[in-house]
Amino acid sequence: MMAGDPIDGQILLLTAAKSGVSPNRLPDLLDRTQAHLVPAREEYRREYERIYETETFEAFLVDWGHWDEIGDAVGLDDREQSAVRRAHEEQLLRVGRRNDREAEFETALEIREPVLIGPEGSDNDGDGDEDGDGSGNGDD
Repeated sequence: MMAGDPIDGQILLLTAAKSGVSPNRLPDLLDRTQAHLVPAREEYRREYERIYETETFEAFLVDWGHWDEIGDAVGLDDREQSAVRRAHEEQLLRVGRRNDREAEFETALEIREPVLIGPEGSDNDGDGDEDGDGSGNGDD
């Protein structure tokens, strides 16, 4: 995966198994999606609720149907779009389990969808090592 991808390897494998998208193909789809999302980070900060933030990603809640717009912009077919959206959702729920916020996140996901945006220019290689500089998190 590309540097700064917010999806953990374990989530990638789980998503690939559930979605029918090849585990070899999914990283490319996630990379393409991040390439589209990272430049739009400030727009997401202005327009959507940021529900969670780490050094490796910011999680925003967007209206249902927003993933259709992302999928169209990135050139994903329906199955690919569903797999990428599911990876974002599964990653957010995993963070919720780890931080005792699972019920809160599950409730939020009943009415909205998550979009996770990885850090711009990060040295994070997706291996779970969060020794980044934390840049970009001064906007609470």
